[in-house]
Amino acid sequence: MDLEGFGHLLLSGAWVTVEIALCSLVLGLIIGIVGALAKLSSSPFLYVPATLYTTIVRGIPELLLVLTIYFGGAQFLMWISSFWGYEGYIEVNAFAAGVTALAIAFGAYSTEVFRMALLEIPKGQWESAQAMGLSPRQTFFRIIVPQIWRLAIPGLGNLFQVLLKDTALVSVIGLNELMRQAAVGSASTKQPFDFYLAAAILYLLLTLIATGISAWLEKLSKPEMRRAKA
Repeated sequence: MDLEGFGHLLLSGAWVTVEIALCSLVLGLIIGIVGALAKLSSSPFLYVPATLYTTIVRGIPELLLVLTIYFGGAQFLMWISSFWGYEGYIEVNAFAAGVTALAIAFGAYSTEVFRMALLEIPKGQWESAQAMGLSPRQTFFRIIVPQIWRLAIPGLGNLFQVLLKDTALVSVIGLNELMRQAAVGSASTKQPFDFYLAAAILYLLLTLIATGISAWLEKLSKPEMRRAKA
């Protein structure tokens, strides 16, 4: 496949795609855990905001979220800075905006995954840990968290594959990820089929790698696998 010297652009775009996906994954996991704990809380000050967050974010397109954070974020920052007398234009970093938008979207879906995983853990384990003298913090990190990951990994793996493909949405805000680089190469060489086919192959390879890692982590998290390795 002749990409007329633009092949390195696709590879650099693929690397940016991986960076966006991994950064969004880390932030989204943090949001998801906090959101799940909030939704299971008996306090309405935690439960209500978390429920509104997941309902609203899961109900709007990710593209709209990307555009809102990128352009709306600039307006918000300019509004804040006007109180200090600054009237200039503030541009939001495209990478930060893209990661933030995708992390918020991923966090909303992972909140439900973590919530269901927490509900699968018997309440008696909390009581048993307290009877053994463990603090709530020790119980959560030593007893509950390992089981959460075992139960949540399949769902999180599926969400990450969706996240990888959703990184293409940030091309609309000028970030040079894989999809945008394919569009640049296509426009420059007038060979859209070649470039978009190459981009599709790269997305497929990234998805296959993510699937393999997810399957490996799922097997590794099973108790019988850990005993076999011990």
